[in-house]
Amino acid sequence: LHRRRHSFPTRRSSDLQKFSYDNKIVKYFAYATVIWGITGMLVGLIAALQLAFPEFFNDYLGFSFLSFGRIRPLHTNAVIFAFVGNGIFMGIHYSLQRLLKTRMWSDKLSYINFWGWQFIILCAVLTLPFGITTSKEYAELEWWIDILIAGIWVVFGWNMFATILNRRVKHLYVAIWFYIATFVTVAILHIFNSFELPVSFFKSYSWYAGVQDALVQWWYGHNAVAFFLTTPYLGLMYYFVPKAANRPVYSYRLSIIHFWALIFLYIWAGPHHLLYTSLPDWAQSLGVVFSVMLIAPSWGGMLNGLLTMRGAWDRVRDDVLLKFMVVALTCYGMATFEGPMLSLKNVNMISHFTDWTVAHVHIGGLGWNGMMTFGMLYWLFPKMFRTELYSKKLANQHFWIATLGIILYAIPMYIAGFMQGLMWQDFNPDGTLVNADFLKMVDAMKPYYILRSLGGLLFIIGAVMMFYNLIKTAKKGDFLANEEAEAPKLEQTTLTKTKGEYWHRAIERRPVRFMILSIIVVGIGGLVEIIPTMIVKSNVPTIASVKPYTPLELEGRDLYVKEGCYNCHSQMIRPLRYETARYGEYSKSGEFVYDHPFQWGSKRTGPDLAREGGLRSNFWHYQHMIRPKVVSQGSIMPAYVWLKDNDLDVSLIEKKIRAMQTLGVPYKKGYDKEALKDLKAQAEIIATDIVNNLPKEMQKSLNIPREIQQLKKKEIVAIIAYLQRLGTDIKAKTANK
Repeated sequence: LHRRRHSFPTRRSSDLQKFSYDNKIVKYFAYATVIWGITGMLVGLIAALQLAFPEFFNDYLGFSFLSFGRIRPLHTNAVIFAFVGNGIFMGIHYSLQRLLKTRMWSDKLSYINFWGWQFIILCAVLTLPFGITTSKEYAELEWWIDILIAGIWVVFGWNMFATILNRRVKHLYVAIWFYIATFVTVAILHIFNSFELPVSFFKSYSWYAGVQDALVQWWYGHNAVAFFLTTPYLGLMYYFVPKAANRPVYSYRLSIIHFWALIFLYIWAGPHHLLYTSLPDWAQSLGVVFSVMLIAPSWGGMLNGLLTMRGAWDRVRDDVLLKFMVVALTCYGMATFEGPMLSLKNVNMISHFTDWTVAHVHIGGLGWNGMMTFGMLYWLFPKMFRTELYSKKLANQHFWIATLGIILYAIPMYIAGFMQGLMWQDFNPDGTLVNADFLKMVDAMKPYYILRSLGGLLFIIGAVMMFYNLIKTAKKGDFLANEEAEAPKLEQTTLTKTKGEYWHRAIERRPVRFMILSIIVVGIGGLVEIIPTMIVKSNVPTIASVKPYTPLELEGRDLYVKEGCYNCHSQMIRPLRYETARYGEYSKSGEFVYDHPFQWGSKRTGPDLAREGGLRSNFWHYQHMIRPKVVSQGSIMPAYVWLKDNDLDVSLIEKKIRAMQTLGVPYKKGYDKEALKDLKAQAEIIATDIVNNLPKEMQKSLNIPREIQQLKKKEIVAIIAYLQRLGTDIKAKTANK
């Protein structure tokens, strides 16, 4: 596949070994890819409609497990790990066998991989909507699910590497390089980011806190995009694009540069998600520098893919597979150009926390991953079922509907993002904010949220059409579970260096050395960025006035995490004039030293809450949680009515205090035994204040003491306690919102 011409030694038929490829496991992953893909997209559509039509979806259908804060992480996990994850396993299990001329090393491990991954997805479905979450972007699943993920990932890697060692091909093709880098890097990222201290089966705290947690999270988060959504799909691109185009890869040497430069540079880029935050400036600058450099290898890979089709452009008009792949590569190029641009501080100042980032992410998710997956599925089903595609016309219609859906999704979100970024920083001539009321900007977004929902709906319709087309293709075909093949045995002597061969060939022959070298290359950036932030105290200066959360505030913070409030609210005021004018004093790194995990957020659908404490009364917060659209005209926030009905579960408060002490939070020795008493006392103060501020007419019909006793046991009191604490540890001028 690397070169146009090959010369093969003549072999007798007796020299060839017979074996078979396992297509059954590929079929299983293919069906899982489609089913979970449609499911994840439907959850995303519901979340989009909640923003477009908040009165209906948040009030009339106001179930707690369907609230935006809970299903948004379900959507991202379903699309990334269920849809794309199964797509990765599907493509690798198909291509790896053929590139290595051998069956997967263990059928048993293949099926453990399949069923284990589906079980993990099911665990996500049964936990995230019920608020069982760690709140860390793309890593929301609780500690025991993280252990399952690590185990199944090892099973996948073990089977893949054993297959590589059992190969009948001397050199490893470029796609396999990307598979190896994906396996080792995702393992490192997942394990390092998932260090958690369990409190119970459904609750844990991140081992890291504040700034350190933010850096580790976005080192993981950005590279989850890099090494789960990008590198494996680049490997699949290097296999399926040449197959679909029936052309060799354009440039072998470009693929070498593309691979090594990409995996080295990508790992440094995570801090560009934290520009203008309280992360140390040196770490931010490293993230920017390496993000900008990423343009070169990213576009090298895109051009290598597009130029592979250079002799097949006349077929693109008629071949629907090539259409999907051309759009996928184009979207990859757009996203990988835009990403480095968004890492520039002057651009990031506008884009961060806005819907611009949402548009950027979906160009990659819908365009790159989605369209490439669709192309692979359309290529695989006729091959495995030994028949023609049921309807090329339907596939072509799917292509145009999906492409239109991407456009209709992305363009409104780009416009909305530009508007948000510019409206936030618009000043009057007298130096006051033009849009001091945040809700004016929320109201301006509604038409774009409606258009975004329409684009998502079109994309889902296309996926359903594809599912129908593939099912009909399977029904009319004859599935080949074990595809017979033959190839000569790989002799040990063929692994020795050949005089005059290209230098990289020696690396390709040694998969273990290749893996070790990949670990070294990807590990450098992480070590340089994370270790100094962990061990050098000057990177996170402490503030004497910052104290640990009270037991009630700690419980309230856990509820804030459970309800997914971080999905719409940030807690990071950047040192920018328009932010300090709106929210108050900019955030300091020392304010977050007891935050396990950090809550800086990545999107402002609502205002920043870093200085929320003391701005409004307890009664205002009570009313706002129950009737947000009445209290704040124009709000699209869900009504959290269940918080006033649910009793606060305090059964774990002693364990939580002890866990915090283990993590370095300076509660006094033995405080775990006193925590419940303090919690009840603070809850009664807040409940009394709320009841005493009820309208006089309502108070007349109530038994005030009984009402206080009932209210102080409810979840809403705890979350109010947490909100009233935010930003009050340092004495600073706070702006009105």
